[in-house]
Amino acid sequence: MIRVGKLTDYATVILSVMAKDKNRVFAAMEMAAMTGIALPTVSKILKILVNAKVLMSTRGSKGGYTLAREPENITVAAIISALEGPIALTECSISKQACEQASGCGIRANWHLINQTIHNALESVTLADLVRPLAVPEEIYIPVASLYQ
Repeated sequence: MIRVGKLTDYATVILSVMAKDKNRVFAAMEMAAMTGIALPTVSKILKILVNAKVLMSTRGSKGGYTLAREPENITVAAIISALEGPIALTECSISKQACEQASGCGIRANWHLINQTIHNALESVTLADLVRPLAVPEEIYIPVASLYQ
């Protein structure tokens, strides 16, 4: 199973709150209260996202954090990369030198193709997509008796 870490999960929660009110400046303490995430964790995530240029920070009494770009221009891939590092399913997806078997591996190119496909999929989903409400289809009730006719 491919999993993202807890910090990445928390980052998506923080960014989704910010995306819903994209022109507002958010303080770390305020974000912690709004999300229920501990302040030290929020502060750590905010710093990482500023370093990755996903967020901008402003110092001072009216300072805080804002999105660096419109939510439509912040991809899930950018968020994951900021917190997890390069998106890679295998070591050879990042570098040949990271794998002892690279010289004799016949499927390295296929792993690269799979990795690129997943990366492209994550690039196609934006922060705006994450906060967009999904239409839940109405339930359809089928009488059990009609299944046996």
